[in-house]
Amino acid sequence: MARFRREFPSRRRLVPGTLIAFALCAALLAQLHKNGGASSSTSSSFDYYLLSLSWAPEFCAQPGQAAANPGECGPGVAMKFAVHGLWPEANVGKSPETCGPATKVPKGLVNQLLPYMPSASLIQHEWATHGTCTGLTVDDFFTKVLLARAAVQVPVQISSIAAVETESPTEIETEFAGANPGFPKGAFRTACRSGALTEVRACFDKNIKGLACTASAGECASPTVTIGPPH
Repeated sequence: MARFRREFPSRRRLVPGTLIAFALCAALLAQLHKNGGASSSTSSSFDYYLLSLSWAPEFCAQPGQAAANPGECGPGVAMKFAVHGLWPEANVGKSPETCGPATKVPKGLVNQLLPYMPSASLIQHEWATHGTCTGLTVDDFFTKVLLARAAVQVPVQISSIAAVETESPTEIETEFAGANPGFPKGAFRTACRSGALTEVRACFDKNIKGLACTASAGECASPTVTIGPPH
């Protein structure tokens, strides 16, 4: 699948940074609903949504990416998971992409999304490549993006990582499942490259309720992956 690019406590708890992030997300959602739809897109047939959360330390370690993406990789940023996108997926066959002409995401909306998707070019790309296949307005599409992100709690085993660790994809998925007991079994998948964690993916139905992933969501084939800490 070509793309542009551990809190496993006995009970769920939100750290202060998470509470702040949720408050910001709620404020942005309210603003989006106030603005209303900005432009419509041409829908294509798809079965579910896949939320891709990119592991920023691995992305930023790639040649040239740190300099090109200061919002995600700049000095002192120490970002962990960044929203890569919310992709309409087909259960079988090729998932839809670039389903029609895309208007530019308004600058004001881009600025509001940057804390979650820390690159203006990524935001524009995700709307043109994936948002246009949902049948949603640009505002409604990014509302779903934020709702999906807010629904996923990052497990403390990963959110508190301070040194390189090695785990199996199954262990990572189990930690995410433990931190998100409202999701059905099989709702999380890992993605990797050259034995390193690159993404965690979460599957949702069209109403942004957790859903068991199908084979089309992909899966890391490596028996173990390294997880690098934020710089």
